[in-house]
Amino acid sequence: MTASPAAAAPGAVPAHAAPRLRESVGHVVQHLLTPLLMCLGMGLAYLGAFHAPAPHGMEVAVVGTGTRAQVLAQTLEDKAGDGLDVRTVPTRDAAVDRLLDRDLAAAYVPSAEHPELLVAKANSDTTATVAETVFGKVAAERHAPLSVTDLAPTAEGDPTGQGLFFVLVTISIGSYASVAAIGAAGAALRLWTRAAIGLATSLVVSVIGIVLAGPVFHIVDHGLAGVWGMAWLYSAGIVAIGVGLHTFLKRWTTLTMMTLFVMLNFTTSGGIFRPELQNGFFGALHAFWNGAGFVEGVRSLLYFPSAPGLTGRVVSLILWLAVGLVALAVADGAERRARRATRPAPLPTAEERDAEERDVEEEMAEAVAV
Repeated sequence: MTASPAAAAPGAVPAHAAPRLRESVGHVVQHLLTPLLMCLGMGLAYLGAFHAPAPHGMEVAVVGTGTRAQVLAQTLEDKAGDGLDVRTVPTRDAAVDRLLDRDLAAAYVPSAEHPELLVAKANSDTTATVAETVFGKVAAERHAPLSVTDLAPTAEGDPTGQGLFFVLVTISIGSYASVAAIGAAGAALRLWTRAAIGLATSLVVSVIGIVLAGPVFHIVDHGLAGVWGMAWLYSAGIVAIGVGLHTFLKRWTTLTMMTLFVMLNFTTSGGIFRPELQNGFFGALHAFWNGAGFVEGVRSLLYFPSAPGLTGRVVSLILWLAVGLVALAVADGAERRARRATRPAPLPTAEERDAEERDVEEEMAEAVAV
């Protein structure tokens, strides 16, 4: 009489299924690596840039030519240490000119009874707020109410001056998420075909951005054509760089794009805190990163048309697009060499097609992980 086989323990995994289970768990763990790195990177970038805003060499002025003005300026600088860079300007008109040229964060006009602080909130509302705090204490020590004069008020639809930052976020996400879709779903297309699709996509993204910024939310109330032009340059640069990089990085393109155009980009754009309220690392990137090029270029166009700097910011956006074109050219050369070196592949099986479709879906899902 043969013994009956032992009943399997409840919940036990059959032996033949163990390799498949390990493979599935490994696949999940591999794909978890990207969001975990995003979590780490976003935390380091955002907390590093925004957790403790404080003045770092913020340029302010005291109006006056006499001994009192010079003593006040020196006293403020001594108390603030590296936080403030205080100088004197001879007249109120000279201070106004310096503020509208974006050379100063604020200027204090001393008076025994009616001290005045000149600011330009369109340059940065957070910087103006810090200046009001600093000089509010100066006025309070003299028992005089401080009046604040805003020389560059923002659009009615953008009372905090931070609306341009969220326009930047809108355009950025539309741009870098499109890279994953073009790279994954368009893998069978030649490089310059994908690049042309990317160019058309960046045009659509920039139109969406300017329509939302202008007619819908009134963040931009004039100069729409110029703002749209910068939005397109900004978006086209991101898409071109991304499509070029996808040839080499494949599914790691999303993490790379987020590092370049979210983690390092949003934090250095000046949309929330300008470099005078950030540490040196983020302040240094502000000088040339493409997000700063867009935000500061639009600010100059809308609110400071006589100030120098607009041309430089537009040139920076053009240079980022040029980097994207170089990336596309390099990627095209690599793909041409790969095609010459590879024999025609057999048609994929149904299982291989399903796996490829899953990879495409996973890559595009990761692209919108902000």
